[in-house]
Amino acid sequence: MSSIGTMRNISLSNYFARAVLENVEKAGISRESLLSSAGIAPDLLAQPDARIPAVQFGRLQTKTILAMRDEFVGYGPQAYLPGTWTNMCHSVIHCTSLGHALARYCRFFQMFEWGFQSELIIDGEFAHLRVKAGNGVEDYGIYGWEMILFNAHRFASWLIRQHLPLQAVNLSYDAPAHVAEYRHLFLGQPIFFNKPHTELVFHRSLAELPLSQNETSLRRFLKHPNLVFLVQQYPQKSWSTEVRLIINKQLTSTPGIEDIAQTLGLHPQTLRRRLAHEGTTFNDIKTQCRRDTALYFLGKSSFTIEQIALRTGFSETSAFTRAFKTWTGVPPQSYRQQLAEN
Repeated sequence: MSSIGTMRNISLSNYFARAVLENVEKAGISRESLLSSAGIAPDLLAQPDARIPAVQFGRLQTKTILAMRDEFVGYGPQAYLPGTWTNMCHSVIHCTSLGHALARYCRFFQMFEWGFQSELIIDGEFAHLRVKAGNGVEDYGIYGWEMILFNAHRFASWLIRQHLPLQAVNLSYDAPAHVAEYRHLFLGQPIFFNKPHTELVFHRSLAELPLSQNETSLRRFLKHPNLVFLVQQYPQKSWSTEVRLIINKQLTSTPGIEDIAQTLGLHPQTLRRRLAHEGTTFNDIKTQCRRDTALYFLGKSSFTIEQIALRTGFSETSAFTRAFKTWTGVPPQSYRQQLAEN
């Protein structure tokens, strides 16, 4: 049995859907048709607080890549044709260590002089997976950099079957309006803006980790790589992920921080400090679990609003409705109708 689990009730800000579709009309492709094929209501993109289940976002991303015939969905001067990522994966799958694989990953993308250029630098105690724009390109835009670093981190994590712990995610741009989403994007790792380089930084010892994947698991991965990156979880977890998993298992009763601390063998104040070090709080995690679970079940017509309220830890439907409107800007029934109309 695989030690890898998934959390398919994760949701993302609609910012990411807008970003994926940013360049489709310039390519003569209908945004509405792509949203419809992914099961996403177009109205959701205009609502400032709306969120989209990870499964639907992954579907939108895949369909947009195929429609544009570009794995970088228009953020580069030329297209990375569908199959580019697959070829890269096959080029690294037989490497002996993570450092070996990342060095080959860098060499693969260096072949595209107009594309992003990556380099693995070992400097003292740390390894830097550094990326910069290709020849003649000044910038790929915020979403372009997010895609590059997100994919690199999740791919490295997939190769070793654990979330690669980072010393820093260094970004050369200002903190964006959707900065709160970076907690999930980079799994609670330390993030720094306005840095001289855009890079992932990790301890050099991790470069010696052996790969835990092979050609068989690669074939399974390549069926839905975008979704795997969004929802897959591994045995080594942050404290915030540990808390999230416990809450998700007991969401109908929603245990307090004292109960969860006891389960983890910690004093409640120690757990609070460790969550704060990861940039979050117990209440933030509880809210995220309730919100994302509600979004997940609203996409399943077999559950009533009352049943979803109970599943997300609310004893009264009215309290759930008020909370959901705070999370998304619309009541749950309206959100479900928008999904149905699509």
